[in-house]
Amino acid sequence: MKVKELRDMTNEELNAKLVSLKQELFNLRFSNATGQLANTAQLSACKKDIARVKTILTERELKNKGNA
Repeated sequence: MKVKELRDMTNEELNAKLVSLKQELFNLRFSNATGQLANTAQLSACKKDIARVKTILTERELKNKGNA
């Protein structure tokens, strides 16, 4: 997922995306533990996407707190 795409989303959309990414990470970890995951690079890509979403949400929160 590109950062530009994430920055264009609203906070509600980002929170929904975060929930879906966490669910995807859970499923990937489960598949990896059972030996069914063929591409283990998906784990790190999913973690990085979660970090990107959290970073953008934190930036917006700090920006709003500074403006208040």
